[in-house]
Amino acid sequence: MALIVKKFGGSSVANAERVMNVANIIIDDYKKGNDVVVVVSAQGDTTDDLIEKAKEINPEGASKREMDMLLSAGEQISIAILAMAIERLGYPVVSLLGWQAGFETDSNYSLARIKRVNPERLRAELSKKHIVIVAGFQGVNRYDDITTLGRGGSDTSAVAIAATLHADLCQIYTDVDGVYTADPRKVPNAQKMDEITYNEMLELATLGAQVLNNRSVEMAKKYNVELEVLSSLEKKPGTIVKEIVKMEKMLIRGVASDKNVSRISVVGLKDTPGVAFKLFNELAQAKVNVDIILQSVGRDGTKDISFTVSTEQYPLAIAAIEKLEGSLKYQKIVHDEKVAKVSIVGSGMESHPGVAAKMFEALFDAGINIQMISTSEIKISVLIDLADNDHAVTAIHDKFIG
Repeated sequence: MALIVKKFGGSSVANAERVMNVANIIIDDYKKGNDVVVVVSAQGDTTDDLIEKAKEINPEGASKREMDMLLSAGEQISIAILAMAIERLGYPVVSLLGWQAGFETDSNYSLARIKRVNPERLRAELSKKHIVIVAGFQGVNRYDDITTLGRGGSDTSAVAIAATLHADLCQIYTDVDGVYTADPRKVPNAQKMDEITYNEMLELATLGAQVLNNRSVEMAKKYNVELEVLSSLEKKPGTIVKEIVKMEKMLIRGVASDKNVSRISVVGLKDTPGVAFKLFNELAQAKVNVDIILQSVGRDGTKDISFTVSTEQYPLAIAAIEKLEGSLKYQKIVHDEKVAKVSIVGSGMESHPGVAAKMFEALFDAGINIQMISTSEIKISVLIDLADNDHAVTAIHDKFIG
């Protein structure tokens, strides 16, 4: 007998037919004598629909606390409907909201972090041989207010439960049958991987691959939770995410792209010590996450600093920089929201010279200009025009993986 945690995304429970399909997947493991805990996201486009309803009432933007109260309703619907489907098939089941399942978070509404999971209720229900259905994406803070974990938070909920209960396996069901070397919907010859390391998956998730939430991978690595990414629509093995994988010849594990990027350039800064600190400290105070950074060589006593942020944080970044206009005395702010970040990821690249050159050659052959470059031991990212994104991903994938 094993303890299995299963997570199903919104597309997996989008309608009655798919809900019944998920119920049967769960029951198949339960009938084998396993304990099963299931984490579910809101159905289909429910979260987006709820956001639109909020905008109808308050176009200026509702408070984050009230948005969390509203958005948590999506998962409540999903868990109740799935529990009803399992009841219909004749098996014992109970549905729990995040707070009922013991999720305690901080008070950063809309992007809350899990502080701990109290397993008491979960263990009590499992001891009664119940299938336990948990609302993903949500918890409760010290004020007893409902909080949400941000987009993709149900993945993190599932991994947190698996870590807390020391589950034997944590399965993440999606609408694709595993982790691919690129988005198979856009790159026809993308290849599914049998396994991938936590570090590689974390980079891919952070760089735009949408198959797993990056916070969930980070938590899985920290607590050594083995993940399997697989399809809820096809019965076939998926991709295992773990610490060590078998050696393969493939140097590059995947190509990812992120269109949710904006580039900001602060032009004409004084070329003196402390300028970069003042700029990025102000951005940090505004809770703006900065990604690629490029500083020009000083000339005529001035320099330019360019960096990227997510499109959602672009207004916050601009407001923070404008607050420093008097102290930094920059000439102007230049920005571009029509950019994309394309990246390659692979643990083997650090010991193989020429990887960057090969990537740049692929872009050159495709006639694509590079605006900015960022590297680490296992990834290389470039900033390009948004219009070139899909072409760049295909060109790079063909160059490395074929």
